[in-house]
Amino acid sequence: MNSYQEKKIETLKRLGTDLEIGLNDKEVMVNREKYGSNSFTREKGKSILKRIVDATSEPMIIMLLVAAIITLGVNLVQLFSGGETKFIECIGIFVAIFLAVGITVLMEGKSEKAFEALNAIKEDIQVKVLRNGSITEISQNELVVGDILEIATGDMIPVDGRLIESSSLRVDESSLTGESLAVKKDESLIFKDSKTPVAERANMLYSGCFIAEGSGKFITTAVGDRTEFGSIARELSNTDKGTTPLQEKMNRLGKIITILGSTAAAIVFTIQLAIFWANGTFNLDTVSEAFITSIVLIVAAVPEGLPTIVAVSLSINIIKMAKENALVKKLIACETIGCINVICSDKTGTLTENRMTVTNILEDNEIIKPGDLRSSHLIENFCVNTTAHIDYQDEKPHFIGSPTEGALLMAYTRSLGKVSEHESDYRVVRDQHENIFTYPFTSETKNMTTVIKSNTDYVAYSKGSPESIFRQCEFIRVGGDVVPMTAEIKKNIKKTMVDFQSQAKRVLAFSSKVMTTAPDFSNDREAIESGMVFDGYVAITDPLREEVPDAVKRCRLAGIDLKILTGDNIITAKAIAHDLGILENDDQVVESREIEELSDSELLKRLPNIKVIARSTPVIKMRVVNALKTLGNVVAVTGDGINDAPAIKNADVGIAMGISGTEVSKEASDIVLLDDSFSTIVKAVQWGRGIYENFQRFIQFQLTVNVSSVIVVLVSILIGMKSPFTALQLLWVNIIMDGPPALTLGLEPIREDLMRRQPISRDASIVTKGMLGRIAFNGIYISIIFMLQATTNFLQGAPGEMASILFTMFVVMHLFNAINSRELTDTSVFVNFGKNRLMLIVFGLTLLLQVFITQFGGVLYNTVPLDLMMWLKMIGLGLSVVVVSEIVKFFKRKIFGQRKVYIEV
Repeated sequence: MNSYQEKKIETLKRLGTDLEIGLNDKEVMVNREKYGSNSFTREKGKSILKRIVDATSEPMIIMLLVAAIITLGVNLVQLFSGGETKFIECIGIFVAIFLAVGITVLMEGKSEKAFEALNAIKEDIQVKVLRNGSITEISQNELVVGDILEIATGDMIPVDGRLIESSSLRVDESSLTGESLAVKKDESLIFKDSKTPVAERANMLYSGCFIAEGSGKFITTAVGDRTEFGSIARELSNTDKGTTPLQEKMNRLGKIITILGSTAAAIVFTIQLAIFWANGTFNLDTVSEAFITSIVLIVAAVPEGLPTIVAVSLSINIIKMAKENALVKKLIACETIGCINVICSDKTGTLTENRMTVTNILEDNEIIKPGDLRSSHLIENFCVNTTAHIDYQDEKPHFIGSPTEGALLMAYTRSLGKVSEHESDYRVVRDQHENIFTYPFTSETKNMTTVIKSNTDYVAYSKGSPESIFRQCEFIRVGGDVVPMTAEIKKNIKKTMVDFQSQAKRVLAFSSKVMTTAPDFSNDREAIESGMVFDGYVAITDPLREEVPDAVKRCRLAGIDLKILTGDNIITAKAIAHDLGILENDDQVVESREIEELSDSELLKRLPNIKVIARSTPVIKMRVVNALKTLGNVVAVTGDGINDAPAIKNADVGIAMGISGTEVSKEASDIVLLDDSFSTIVKAVQWGRGIYENFQRFIQFQLTVNVSSVIVVLVSILIGMKSPFTALQLLWVNIIMDGPPALTLGLEPIREDLMRRQPISRDASIVTKGMLGRIAFNGIYISIIFMLQATTNFLQGAPGEMASILFTMFVVMHLFNAINSRELTDTSVFVNFGKNRLMLIVFGLTLLLQVFITQFGGVLYNTVPLDLMMWLKMIGLGLSVVVVSEIVKFFKRKIFGQRKVYIEV
């Protein structure tokens, strides 16, 4: 029988689960073996063969294949006609194709593995489950059929299940059924028809859906592929491989270079044909050689490895960011995060530690310490009007659920003189009362109310902001008696509250009301929450994170404006802002109601000076984000609640809290903070800027090789010389340009000075004027030295060594230019010289490989061994590329002074 056709007790019995204990460890193992694990079968990735075929289908590889086939054909004709053959060159081109395809496949595989690791982190969602008689948090991947889960507003449902308990529960099932309105759930319903549609099974919860409102418990009936969501999960679980705007920019750049390179190659080929005709050497051999050289020149000039290097660099850096507690969910966030100039941040948990502790309690109109708590009304409110739990790990309390509610439960525990044991104390109070109905906390009402059955009466307990609780109350408990709440009493209470709030403490108030008849919960909330008795309040401290003040300073140095949007009282919010040092003379702290009263034009005028918005709501947050974007800002927004999702999604970079955030907010976000810390946002900004700069570094390196390759070949042909490189030599240059040396530039460690610069413009060209200047200068310098050697032989090489010297010198000089490419400004390369050890190792290995090719690869690369003195001369020329660049930068620093260097926009 289907679970939706059973009573809840029947489902529990069928699956062998104890309602009070849940599953034990042995039952978990048995059920996992019997029903499977909570994971979806993924579509297999591309096989090695498919990757090889895809890599071979790239336009540049096809051109090389054409060149290789033509070379093979020409050599076969020469062989049968008795002419001279060059099969070694033909084999060399095929080897170059093999290497190029191999590098592409290797890089793609590394990128794929990195994204798989990232996906595993994304799916590691923690859920509350009843096991071995206690509530604990485990990864959703560990769930099995028969597990009992607790869910609340904002949670994502990780499995299919039969509802056991519910309170005002509504579920967003749009991802499964397409129904846009949240569906009301009721555990008491039973459906007789086995063909009842999924959308109508109101006693069931389904994987992939979200809790829109309320809370409840359910027993797992299906996991993984066997869930309703399992049939479409394979499609949804695939990693997003869409291109980002930056990748599109790179693709456009590649196309432009391809056109220019092809044009240059066509010119070279045409000139060579004209020379052959004029000299009377126009034949199949010379024409085919010229054609092959032109094709290889295109391959060398075009950075076909650019998209691969971008993908690998992104994937590796995203994994590094995850290790820094910034989980990037959408690739576009990698580049946008570096452009942000405004951060709209929550306070609790982001700027503070989210380590809530009750320091003071108002009980019977007297301030007491938590250890002196005795009021049964406050105790019952703490324990019954909450959904949090305390789990003791290594004798230390760990809050499961709301940290604020956890602090209330801990305050009650401390009043009993127990700190590290007896987890069940608050549960005893809960179990003694029957929870009838709960109005969950929302940012609009700013309170939570739970109605319980007490003997023949009904008792409503409410907790929330002082303003919302005061509005409910007409009475107050004083000395054990209930007396009218006078204006004088309220004034004195508010004065004590302000004292705590000015110390940056949060104040939470409590009220209660006894009712003799059961109310109509659907229509009587206003009646239930009126005429209540004010039971007291608590002052809760949540200290600033130790690293946040420094992170805020770094933001200001980086040209990033911080705005705090908090649900706290304006006094508490202002105290926090002062502690952070973000308020200056003209800066304003306002309440959300002031924002509500402003017109759009007035808000646009005042917003630059507004630093803190107290009692903020999701509607206000959304309006502020839209206004900031209208002003031309690139905005990052943090949020944790279900109602924060629209603002998070609308921001340029939406940031959700990984610990305290709801799954709805995480789903809407671009980045998830795994530690909920504001300092992690600052790190993410630095990483974003660093990733962007690394792209610029290897572009700068590759374009310099492109420019000089085309110049030396074109000039050589124009002045009547042969092409200075063989096809295989150009292919080797191409492998260096697109291979490990270029990739290591994309992995340059993130620089500290990035956070002392202004934000990058979102519309900035990836190739700046400064880069163009360095590309032109270094490319032309290398070309001049090359042509001087080709025409004057100033290195005094033997006649038979000239081709080897030119080829080797060209490679060595560009290898040293890779060191130059590590800097994008006038900063000396020696400042950060030792920070990218991988690049230095690859530089050394590539240089050694070049030595090997020159000394021993003569058959393949048409080289001859060179003596030590010649190698020293060429290495000296390579060093000159760095030295000349350093001299130019030195004089630029002297002339223009030691000024801050900003990325050009």
